[in-house]
Amino acid sequence: QVQLVESGGGLVQSGGSLRLSCAVSGIIFRMNRMAWYRQAPGKQRELVAGITSDGSTHYAESVKGRFTISRDNAKNTTYLQMNSLKPEDTAVYLCNADVGDYVLWDYWGQGTSVTVSS
Repeated sequence: QVQLVESGGGLVQSGGSLRLSCAVSGIIFRMNRMAWYRQAPGKQRELVAGITSDGSTHYAESVKGRFTISRDNAKNTTYLQMNSLKPEDTAVYLCNADVGDYVLWDYWGQGTSVTVSS
């Protein structure tokens, strides 16, 4: 069974920084894309950033230049460095990964809460 565990969320003032981590454990033959999503109260879940196994990244327009996604394949971990945080970044941040062998399955973490105060 594959598990994703996020950490690093919390309360921060506007303009501050946080670093989220997502550790993937279990039987992992291959892990392709890893990504961070977020869901604010009353809003739909949205993609924040993604990174492929070869390191290619993409970001939502709202976080470009402020957030950086990275991954450590040896540790099966992805990170989201969030700088210049704004109140509108407040949400539950969820980790997502495609894991498997010949077939990749979509896995989600439970989420970590980020609150940015103005």
